[in-house]
Amino acid sequence: MQLDTNLVFNSLAEVPAAVRAAEEMGFDALWSLENTNDPFLPLAIASTLTIKIKLGTAIALAFPRSPMTLAYTAWDLQKATNGRFILGLGTQVKGHNEKRYSVPWGSPGPKMREIILALRQIWDCWQNGTQLNATGQFYNFTLMPPAFNPGPISHPHIPLYIAGVNPYMCRLAGELCEGFHVHPFHSATYLREVVNPLVEEGARKSGRARSDVKLCSLAFVITGDNKRELDEMREKVRLQLAFYASTRTYKPVLDAHGWGDVCLRLHEKIAKGEWSSIAQEITDEMLREYAVEGAPDEIPAMLKAKYNGLLDRLSFYHSYRIGQHEARWRKLVMAFKS
Repeated sequence: MQLDTNLVFNSLAEVPAAVRAAEEMGFDALWSLENTNDPFLPLAIASTLTIKIKLGTAIALAFPRSPMTLAYTAWDLQKATNGRFILGLGTQVKGHNEKRYSVPWGSPGPKMREIILALRQIWDCWQNGTQLNATGQFYNFTLMPPAFNPGPISHPHIPLYIAGVNPYMCRLAGELCEGFHVHPFHSATYLREVVNPLVEEGARKSGRARSDVKLCSLAFVITGDNKRELDEMREKVRLQLAFYASTRTYKPVLDAHGWGDVCLRLHEKIAKGEWSSIAQEITDEMLREYAVEGAPDEIPAMLKAKYNGLLDRLSFYHSYRIGQHEARWRKLVMAFKS
């Protein structure tokens, strides 16, 4: 199991120091998110400043971008990193696509499948000179004049990860992708009984094994150097879990433990604007299923015990940030790798 981290920054001016620190700390990969920032710009900076750490998106939104623009960006980053780039894509939900990005919504699973296949064909055209003919229900790419062909690179195989929750996306990752970003709201039981079997099912469809697909996710970790820090982190995690648990899309994660009614109660509370009381719906028993709690020196072994055979790459939900608890993070990374 590899230990990764997310790239946390407020301004692009902070990125150079952050990526150098993450690589020096010993993390295996650095993931860039698409929330308040473009996910690719910081990785362009990181590609010129790092040597060994893998760089990826977790995730970049697929539908607001043409697969052709994604192909060019990924090709550039793969070339700049000497093969260390991972393209992670996600769909987001209907409301964000239609109302935040003003792009049409429909058939997200089949549409993502076409994007994956189109990217592979575009890259094959650039690398091997094959005729571009990526056509389907949603996308058609048939033109690639020499003046717009960037040509071959040393590491042409770009790993593709997708994110998802429903069975279609789990199977699709197993069938066509090198990795799958599992939603951070999960339990070991849910991974074992739902996610892994679906990914394995998809892998068998293309003659592969579950081991050919890297499952990665964020883990909720509750730790601290004293009781006050532990208590503060516990309530912070409880609130975030309540927020995720209020979304009906994630109800199956609760159903796996017989807690589906919690989702319905939380959804109703948020609909009424009762934000101040949502955290109390997440019991200590639920915290034990969806998070790991312990002293800093106990956490690495606890995470390995929980996720062994279930996840291949792991990050902390509350990620490393330069200048915060440096000594603690260094010990955690060293212990995790030992």
